[in-house]
Amino acid sequence: MADGSAGKGQREHFDVLIVGAGLSGIGAGWHLQDKTPKRTYAILEGREAIGGTWDLFRYPGIRSDSDMYTLGYAFKPWTEAKAIADGPSILKYVRETAQDFGIDQKIRYGHQVTSAAWSSEAAAWTVTAQRTDGQAVTLTCGFLMLCGGYYNYEGGYTPEFPGRERFKGAFVHPQHWPEGLDYAGKQVVVIGSGATAVTLVPAMAATAAHVTMLQRSPTYVVSRPAEDAMANRLRKALPAMLAYNLIRWRNVLLGMLFFRMARNKPEQVKQNIIGMVRAELGPDYDVGKHFTPTYNPWDQRLCLVPDADLFEAIKAEKASVVTDGIESFTETGIKLASGAELAADIVVSATGLRLQVLNGLRLSVDGRAVDPSRTLAYKGMMYEDIPNLATVFGYTNASWTLKADLTCEYVCRVLNQMTRTGMRQVTPRNDDPNIEHEPWLDFSSGYVQRAMAAFPKQGSKAPWKLHQNYALDLMSLRYAKLADGVLEFSNPVGAKAKVAA
Repeated sequence: MADGSAGKGQREHFDVLIVGAGLSGIGAGWHLQDKTPKRTYAILEGREAIGGTWDLFRYPGIRSDSDMYTLGYAFKPWTEAKAIADGPSILKYVRETAQDFGIDQKIRYGHQVTSAAWSSEAAAWTVTAQRTDGQAVTLTCGFLMLCGGYYNYEGGYTPEFPGRERFKGAFVHPQHWPEGLDYAGKQVVVIGSGATAVTLVPAMAATAAHVTMLQRSPTYVVSRPAEDAMANRLRKALPAMLAYNLIRWRNVLLGMLFFRMARNKPEQVKQNIIGMVRAELGPDYDVGKHFTPTYNPWDQRLCLVPDADLFEAIKAEKASVVTDGIESFTETGIKLASGAELAADIVVSATGLRLQVLNGLRLSVDGRAVDPSRTLAYKGMMYEDIPNLATVFGYTNASWTLKADLTCEYVCRVLNQMTRTGMRQVTPRNDDPNIEHEPWLDFSSGYVQRAMAAFPKQGSKAPWKLHQNYALDLMSLRYAKLADGVLEFSNPVGAKAKVAA
């Protein structure tokens, strides 16, 4: 039924179902309301709250590692002073957006989507969700948008540490931070060197006796001011949206320029980053050992620290970095491969996420199970031979929301084209035998490498190739013709489709 209601014995139907009420899902709701307002939609959220990542993570210092002028939505200006914002401020922003536009009224909490089955005959997805009360709920929709992110909310990645069971202190993973964990005056070891680790160390060092960041190998760490002085001046002088767009585009262009330089002149960029770290920590600090990676910049994501807080904690001797392997845990800490020992009251395993394919859903098309690992991704959002489905997946080298906004715009363009042409189905088809399959992400990070075999593939050329470039995606998703010889519109209204054998 077009209005989302259901009669007796009928499944509730929506034109669009969105999976996930985080940053992406709330953005998708806004785009649907703005660009295709006659369509009905609902958001199915597995948890009991809006916010996704920004509600799930509660560890000390939680913040963005992208500036809010690009992580914020294109349609809602970020107006707070800090450009590198803390988690609670971002969560407030997402929730305000949902409330301001009535998107929160479309959310069904406690609905964990588990599977979706497409029928060409009905031109609809049958979506099954498990409610928190244990009841299974089934709904149908014409189009399915997966906005649940890329990692498993049930738990992060923790390696098998030898002897961990012997450790008598607290052992925690940041993804499930214990409420009320007292680390004041304690010896803390944070295992890891990524974005979570460099956030935790200075935040915990403020009250802990000492915090040690134990890393197997170094990561590139870049400091930026938490507040953007130019942005704050512009916001005082110009209307909010104009100021926001100017700073947004400035940051987009600077980010693209930096990424291009890292690709074209990796050694020069590497030395510039290391030089900045050396300037922060002084000539006597062993930057070569602790802050000089063996890989090139942007082979993995760079770590951002606001106002050099990590370096300040190290200089104040409230924090330190140890680059070594772990031989085993002991009752009182960790024995290192070098033979040294680190005493610890608390060990934090900031060792990464567990990536999840297509929000963890089981998909089938006309009775055939979908194997994502054998599927090509179209423009980084739709999938070969899978009708009426899109995922929102952001950039790895820039802010997530830049790509999310463009993806949602494109989906709305597709939906409106279906209305204009009277078609009920849209499916990417690959008829080019020369397209080669490549990994979804070209990143050497451990959490990426552990999962890539199960993910859909990108192709060796457009429109199956991921750009990781906002300007190219802007042309491809906002301005390029939908009729590209790959996107197939079919299954007209009133016709009975033939189900593939």
